Amino acid sequence: MGQDVVATLFGDPFAVMNTIGLVAFALVGSSKAIREEFDLFGITVVGLAMAFAGGMTRDLLVSRVPLALQSPLEISLGLLGVALAVALSATLPSPDTHPITLVSDAIGLAAFATTGAIVAAEANVSAVGIVAIATINAVGGGAVADVLLDRSPFILFDDFYASCAVLGGTAYWAVTSVGIAGGTAAAVCAVVTVGTRLVAVTYGWDLPTMQKLGLVRG
Repeated sequence: MGQDVVATLFGDPFAVMNTIGLVAFALVGSSKAIREEFDLFGITVVGLAMAFAGGMTRDLLVSRVPLALQSPLEISLGLLGVALAVALSATLPSPDTHPITLVSDAIGLAAFATTGAIVAAEANVSAVGIVAIATINAVGGGAVADVLLDRSPFILFDDFYASCAVLGGTAYWAVTSVGIAGGTAAAVCAVVTVGTRLVAVTYGWDLPTMQKLGLVRG
């Protein structure tokens, strides 16, 4: 049994990235719910929604049964992320803005952008499809979590977030289009996504609004 779990988690690039993404995003979503003073059930719902909503949308787009409905291991990984968020909230001040959570968010973004790109490539969609599904997989869960938290999805504002997934998906397509193996392409996608996100957080990058560009009359 133990060998089967190890093989599932680390047997291929998709499994590795999916495992990382589920735990990281469940942690981030649960941390946000804890800040909003949700009860334990609400914390779990928001955490699992952030972990699974993007991947379920990805799977529906390529006409397959969502993995979250196929494997109990997937739910277990999400619950692990929820448990980590609860543990952090008991030991750290403002866990939702702590560097651990911010880095976890960047890692989850990269992991899910990569899994989305892998699934899209295996479905033989176009270059646009690969980038779109990578981005949806990466940011869909966060958007659903924000709706559950009764606020507009922050990916629609000026933060440089979804753009990182777009760049990662584009990098995956570019690498595979020249015949480089999928494992290498997955690594490139993950590095580009997490790297640009961490740089954006560090230096406060954002995308300009119409107001900042001076294109809206007062």
